[in-house]
Amino acid sequence: MMISVWNRNVNPADTVRLSKDDYIQRGVILIAVAFLFFTLLMPLSSMLVKSLQNADGDFVGLVNFATYFSNPVLFESVANSLQIALTSTFIVITLAFLFAYGLTRTCMPGKKTLRALTLLPLFAPSLLPGISLIYLLGNQGIFKGVLFGETIYGPIGIVIGMCFWVFPHVLMIMVTALSNSDARLYEAARVMKASPVRTFFTVTLPSAKYGLISASFVAFTLVITDFGVPKVIGGEFNVLATDIYKQVVGQQNFQMGAVVSVVLLLPAVFSFIADRLVQKKQVAMLSARAVPFVPSPHKMKDRLFFGICCLVVSAILLVIGMAVYASFITFWPYNTALTLNNYNFEEVGASWDFYFNSLEMAAWVAVIGTAVVFFNAYLVEKGRAFEPVRNLLHLMAMIPMAVPGMVLGLSYIFFFNQPGNPLNFIYATMAILVLNSVVHFYTVCHLTSVTALKQIDSEFEAVSSSLKVPFYATFWKVTLPVSLPAVLEISVYLFVNAMTTVSAVVFLYSSDTMLASISVMNMDEAGNTASAAAMAVLILVTCLAVKGTHWLLSQKLLTVTQGWRNR
Repeated sequence: MMISVWNRNVNPADTVRLSKDDYIQRGVILIAVAFLFFTLLMPLSSMLVKSLQNADGDFVGLVNFATYFSNPVLFESVANSLQIALTSTFIVITLAFLFAYGLTRTCMPGKKTLRALTLLPLFAPSLLPGISLIYLLGNQGIFKGVLFGETIYGPIGIVIGMCFWVFPHVLMIMVTALSNSDARLYEAARVMKASPVRTFFTVTLPSAKYGLISASFVAFTLVITDFGVPKVIGGEFNVLATDIYKQVVGQQNFQMGAVVSVVLLLPAVFSFIADRLVQKKQVAMLSARAVPFVPSPHKMKDRLFFGICCLVVSAILLVIGMAVYASFITFWPYNTALTLNNYNFEEVGASWDFYFNSLEMAAWVAVIGTAVVFFNAYLVEKGRAFEPVRNLLHLMAMIPMAVPGMVLGLSYIFFFNQPGNPLNFIYATMAILVLNSVVHFYTVCHLTSVTALKQIDSEFEAVSSSLKVPFYATFWKVTLPVSLPAVLEISVYLFVNAMTTVSAVVFLYSSDTMLASISVMNMDEAGNTASAAAMAVLILVTCLAVKGTHWLLSQKLLTVTQGWRNR
C-alpha cells in the first residue's frame, strides 16, 4: 500500500532516461563553462588576490588601495580619466547623432559613401590617430597654430584621438536608433502644426533616447579603458590605462598594477551594468501598424547635414591620410622627400616578422574564436534542458565586455605565470595571445551569434530530437549553413580586432611573438615615429584588404549555401 502511494506521487518527467545525445550535449556545455571559468574568471580572481598582497605574496588586505588613494600623483589619474571620458563622450555623441540624423532623416546625397568612410577608424590601431596628430598638431605639425599655443601632448590630443577612434562605434548605435521611427507620429505633429524644434524634442529625441544612452555608455567605456591614444600623445597627462603600464613595465610593481586594474575595472563594470539595466527598460518603438519613416527633400536641411557629414569625414580622412603620408616621408619636417625606407623595419630595431606574427595570431583568433563562440552560443540558445547551466554560460559570456583589455592581459600574467598552474606552458607563446584575444572579444561575437540563432525556428531541433538525430549533426547540416552570414561577420570582426589590439596583449608577448601593433608603440617610444606610422598603416591596409576579400568570398559562399532563400 505504501509502495503504490509513493509511486502515484512520482513525477513522470523525473523517470525519463537521458539519451546518449543528452549526455553528450550536457558534457559539452560543462566544457564550455569550464573554458570561460579558466580563461576569464580564474585570471580575474588572481588579479584581485594580487591586489591584496605585498611584494612577498603575503596578504595585506586593503593596504595597497590605501597607498594608492593616499598618493596624489596616482589618484590624479582617476580624475584625469573621468575628465577625458566625459569630454570625449559628449563630443562624439553630439557628432555621431548629427551624422546619423543626416543619414536617416535627410535626403542628402552620397549617404553610402559617407557611411563607408566613417568605418575606416575601425581598421586602424588606436595608436594611429595619436601618431597622425603629432604630424598635424605637434610641435612641428602642419596646423600647430590652430591650438593657439596649447600643446597636443595632453588632454587635447587624447580627446581628439579618442573621438576619431570611438566615432564609428557610436555611429552604428545612433544609426540604428534613428532608423526605427513611425512616420505616423511625424504626420500627427505636422497636422497639429508643431514646430520642427518641438517635433524634434517630443518625437525624434524620445524615440532615440535608449540608443543615446547606450551609445553614451559604450563611448565612455571605450575611452576610459583605451591605452593606445594616451600612450602615444598623452605626454605627462596620466590616465588609468597608462598608469597600469607604468606600474607593471616601468616599475615592476605588480601589486600596484593590480590595484590600478581594479580601479579601472570599476567604471567599466558600472557602465556595463547601467547599460544592461537601460536596455531592459527599453520598449518597442514600432508597432505592427507602424509606417516606416521616409525623409522628404528639404534643400536647406539636406545641404546643412551634408556639410556637417562632409566635415566629419574630412577630419577622418585627414587623420588617416596624414599617417599614410608620414609613413613615406624621409625626415619630418626637414626632408619631405618620399621614400620606402620607413618600411625597412630592421633599420630601427623592428622586423617584418612582427607583422607576420600578427597575421598568424589574427588568423588563429578568427578560426578558433569563431568556432568556439558560435558553438557555445548554439548550446545556450538551442540546447535542450540543463537550463541553469546554459543560463550560467550566457552570463559568463557577457562578462568580457565589462573587462578592459589591459586588466584582462595583466590578469593572464598573474594566473598563467604561476609555477603550479598546469597551463603555465602556454605562457609567453602564441597560444596565450590567441586565447586572450578570443576571450577579450567574446561578448560581441556571442551576442551576434545569439541574435542570428534566435531567427532560426526551434522546430529544427525539435524534429531532429524526435528523429534521434544528434544535436551536433543538426548544428553542422542545418544551423551552421543558415547562420553563415553571422559566422562570416564574426570571423572578420575577430581578425580585425586581433590585428589592431594593443591593450589586451601588451603584457603577454615575448621576443618570439612580438606583434605589429606592439611594435608601433615601441618604435614610437624610441622616436622612430615615421616607422611607427608605416607599421600602423600596414595594419590598416591589411585589415581593409581582409575585409574586402571577406566581402567577395561571403557573396560567393552565400550564393551557394543560401540559394534556398530565393526559391
